[in-house]
Amino acid sequence: MTFLATLRELDTRQRKVVFASFLGWTLDAFDYFLLVFVIPEIAHEFQVGIKEVAFSLTLTLAMRPLGAYLFGRLADRYGRRPVLMVDIVLFAVLEAASALAPSLAVLLVVRALFGIAMGGEWGIGASLAMESIPPKARGVVSGLLQEGYAAGYLLGGLCYLLLFDHIGWRGMFAIGVLPALLVLYIRRHVPESPVWVSARGDVAQPRPGLLATMRGRWGLFAYLVVLMMAFNLFSHGSQDLYPTFLKEQLHFDTRTVAWLTITLNLGAIVGGLFFGAWSDQIGRRRAIITAALLALPMIPLWAYGGSVVLLALGVFLLQVMVQGAWGVVPVHLNELSPDAVRATLPGFAYQGGNLLASFSAPFLTWFAAQRGGDYAFAMATFIAAVAVLLAVVTALGPEARGARFGAASPAPAME
Repeated sequence: MTFLATLRELDTRQRKVVFASFLGWTLDAFDYFLLVFVIPEIAHEFQVGIKEVAFSLTLTLAMRPLGAYLFGRLADRYGRRPVLMVDIVLFAVLEAASALAPSLAVLLVVRALFGIAMGGEWGIGASLAMESIPPKARGVVSGLLQEGYAAGYLLGGLCYLLLFDHIGWRGMFAIGVLPALLVLYIRRHVPESPVWVSARGDVAQPRPGLLATMRGRWGLFAYLVVLMMAFNLFSHGSQDLYPTFLKEQLHFDTRTVAWLTITLNLGAIVGGLFFGAWSDQIGRRRAIITAALLALPMIPLWAYGGSVVLLALGVFLLQVMVQGAWGVVPVHLNELSPDAVRATLPGFAYQGGNLLASFSAPFLTWFAAQRGGDYAFAMATFIAAVAVLLAVVTALGPEARGARFGAASPAPAME
């Protein structure tokens, strides 16, 4: 089933849920990625090194598991919709607060708090969408939802291209308050998850806690954290310092950096949509493994293209594969999760993997410095190793394609 045909088969209510969940992750990622464009400028203003500013990315990633757990538990108890609205307001306000930071220390604290709010959005939005659509649409919608991340990065690139030279890095952060307006749309148009309503609608009824629900499933949780560590190394290792590489090593101007970043995200969106839909046909694991391994031949062009045109081709093709693999993640994790903790487990595993992968930006900065500022070698070596790791970890894990949500009977046997 094609992408457009699948969306046409959804009813109006389902399309509004999907749109809101996609936009929530888009705006969350937009707020995160605004920072990666301005690391050198922040370092210059606060008179510190790039490595010190890049540590803010580590803090944001490291705090996301806490947000995934806190907001996920609230969403499992009180509903996906109201908690999602609170979370969106929080990350938008904290993004705007970054613009007022008088020192690097204050900026680091604000970015850590932003990480908590950012960590909550993905799990809630993904569970709300996956529980609101028919199983046959999950792969296509999974690819769409996850590429909200690339769409947010793309929006950040456009803001950098059009506005940075006029408003500076503080103005970029101030724009980050705009996602709060999404709450108005959710409040008016987005219904609660039907699975949550049927199984958890009455908060007065006793319900199993996290420990009871997860009994016998902690091995699965540990596996998912390792899997998501590999995924996050794959994405953050190929994206977060790419603008810094273009500016510091290749000495490209604002316009060139912005257009290459936009090209990067166009490739990511294509990959996520294609592999997410394809996973309905060939399986979740096979789609992920294929995308991860196909990334390997794209790495030389991505890091050593030698011209803007060849770099653009390389960055487009690499991100087709990186975010192609990622396009399967929302449906894969939600299908493996029990109903009672679907807003908690996928997001907590995702962000737990982020915690383990949070060293990637400082590590790559250090690695490049050891080779005289050679970001190309550092990133190329790193991504090649991570692509193989992701393929292996995925192959060793379970799959529950087509699992029934909200059913009394157990999910299909793991493939």
